[in-house]
Amino acid sequence: MAESIRIDKWLWHARFFKTRTIAQSFVQAGKVRLNSVRVEKPGHAVKRGDVLTFAKGRNVKIIEIDAIATRRGPASEAQTLYKDLSPPPAPTSSDDPDVPIPVARREQGAGRPTKRERRDLDRLRGE
Repeated sequence: MAESIRIDKWLWHARFFKTRTIAQSFVQAGKVRLNSVRVEKPGHAVKRGDVLTFAKGRNVKIIEIDAIATRRGPASEAQTLYKDLSPPPAPTSSDDPDVPIPVARREQGAGRPTKRERRDLDRLRGE
């Protein structure tokens, strides 16, 4: 196995990104930190023991590199390449029982709802 690998290639091997091109553009945009230092070059080398920090969706991922792969294998193999140090995701408002559920309101005598208003009401009710 190699001692180091390009950061974009490792992110792709570890299956954080669907294509290597997406991983390259993500790194070039400066959205990845390597050992708390912002990285903007996709060719920057990473090695075992390095810590990567980046936002994936609404969650912040903190990943410690455990191994360097020689190929992009199946997901089960990709999960052995790193240790996830990310904090647990914050609870969403729907999980919190103290947050009131929004109620649909219409003024008295406003007539029948339009098709758009009815769809909005259905969406609000979760139908």
